[in-house]
Amino acid sequence: MKSTTRLHKESPPKGGFFIAGCDMAGHTTDVGVIKKYQNPKGGLNAAGRAHFKRTEGNNLKPPAPNPKTKTDAGRRASFCARMSGMKSKLTSAKTANDPNSRINKSLRAWNCN
Repeated sequence: MKSTTRLHKESPPKGGFFIAGCDMAGHTTDVGVIKKYQNPKGGLNAAGRAHFKRTEGNNLKPPAPNPKTKTDAGRRASFCARMSGMKSKLTSAKTANDPNSRINKSLRAWNCN
């Protein structure tokens, strides 16, 4: 299926809606997250989570590096497993070994060993 970017002047596809910076398949067309929304230690800062909630309607929770509840411990385990898999399969060797890459900063912020 050929993916094309649609303009917001058009009506949304039937049963769907437009997301700024996404093509019809839902893939992000922007280069990345705006720097002012990035936490220097990895992930999004509070302003980034608030911006995401305003624009997308979803509520992102802050990282849970030292979980106090069973639910947060499950979130942390799930995040660490998912991101560790992405690091090994979807990044280059250079990015995987770079301590300043966004993925490594996020893994450190969540205390993923």
